[in-house]
Amino acid sequence: MASTDLRPPGPRPSREFPAASNELAGLDALDTHQTARTSLRRVLWGKALPPAVAVALVLTVWQGLTWARVADDYVLPPPSAVWHSLTDLWFRGTLLDVVWTSVWRGLSGFLLALAIGTPLGLLVARVRFVRAAIGPVLQGLQSLPSVAWVPPAVLWLGLDDSMMYAVILLGATPSIAGGLVSGIDQVPPLFLRAGRSLGATGLRGARHVVMPAALPGYLAGLKQGWAFSWRSLMAAEIIASSPDLGLGLGQLLESGRETSDMARIFLAIVLILLVGVVVDLLVFGPLERRMLRRRGLRP
Repeated sequence: MASTDLRPPGPRPSREFPAASNELAGLDALDTHQTARTSLRRVLWGKALPPAVAVALVLTVWQGLTWARVADDYVLPPPSAVWHSLTDLWFRGTLLDVVWTSVWRGLSGFLLALAIGTPLGLLVARVRFVRAAIGPVLQGLQSLPSVAWVPPAVLWLGLDDSMMYAVILLGATPSIAGGLVSGIDQVPPLFLRAGRSLGATGLRGARHVVMPAALPGYLAGLKQGWAFSWRSLMAAEIIASSPDLGLGLGQLLESGRETSDMARIFLAIVLILLVGVVVDLLVFGPLERRMLRRRGLRP
């Protein structure tokens, strides 16, 4: 008798274990790489248009509030006044110097915190005595506002760049070390045992097993460390003002307050926000996307 099954020949899904078949199909989908390139128009439509619309909406609401005279101009200046303050600094030739002074301090301090926080996090995570000794202190320092370190740093180091870097280090290092400790705590023990059985112990194990496996938590700690670095720097620049320190974004904000120049204050706030967004887009965003792709979590 001829068969009436019209399905094409090939592997058939298991009737006894349908859940297992679906799971294998999902695993196969993870291994499927999309080779088609996304068009520039689609990238602009998906990535650039939404924030552009949000910025346009904020500017429209802002301008509408100033036209409605909900407050005097010295309290709520129009966007055109902030733009005039921006162009004034540009034609004086001081705008880029102001931004670069703060960006250089923030990035330098963050790299110093990275160099200290990474080995510190490894020690706290892997050495039981060190964890018991300074682990709770690291957790406590993460909840301490960075601005609290400014007065003692001024008294210890004076009004110079070393004071700025000390405040950044005290604010960012605990976050970086804490993120790494959290990431190492989530590494499956099987990975560590497999690494030891293959001879990856000590620094070799930390480099080839522990750090790659703890990368998600470590990257989260780096992002939080940068946020603490930037906030700590702004707090230090606002509180500690001196001609020897030069003019950074924090000093620009404070000078606007001293002269009651609300347009300059808004300009400083916008520039501080813009630097944080640019660093996240250019540094941490690509790192996060690359990590997710390598782990099969993003096509």
